[in-house]
Amino acid sequence: MITGGNLFTRVTRAVGKVTGRPLAFCIALTVIVCWAITGPMFGFSDTWQLVINTGTTIITFLMVFLIQATQNRDQMALQLKLDELIRAVDGAHNAMLDLEELTEEEIEIVHHHYTRLADLARRQARAGECDTDKPDLNPFDPDSHHEIGKTPSRVVT
Repeated sequence: MITGGNLFTRVTRAVGKVTGRPLAFCIALTVIVCWAITGPMFGFSDTWQLVINTGTTIITFLMVFLIQATQNRDQMALQLKLDELIRAVDGAHNAMLDLEELTEEEIEIVHHHYTRLADLARRQARAGECDTDKPDLNPFDPDSHHEIGKTPSRVVT
């Protein structure tokens, strides 16, 4: 039983559960096969074609909204779980919370920072060095990026 949320949320969750099962696929496949088999009986008429075109168009149109609503809800839940992990882990940068709300440019700055950290870790691993250190740098401060690879003399928050 699906409970909680407004009517739209309850309906999208229920329809998503039903349409995501193998039985729903089999039913859809059966409808298509029956439609194809009846083609000769109706002389492959325009009406015969219009029935399947209209039906599939309506279903596709509604499924787009259902899929988007489901993905939005799932993505938000996933982001909240990740935010909680960041918040709960000692030493994690709380500035990384709600990162998906930043602008593209801000996300690119953070991405560049972590790309450089990954490159450094790979070089250290190839050289047989430990790659588990955690340079405590501010990922939002481009001026601190030149320090990657050095032991920080201070903690940047």
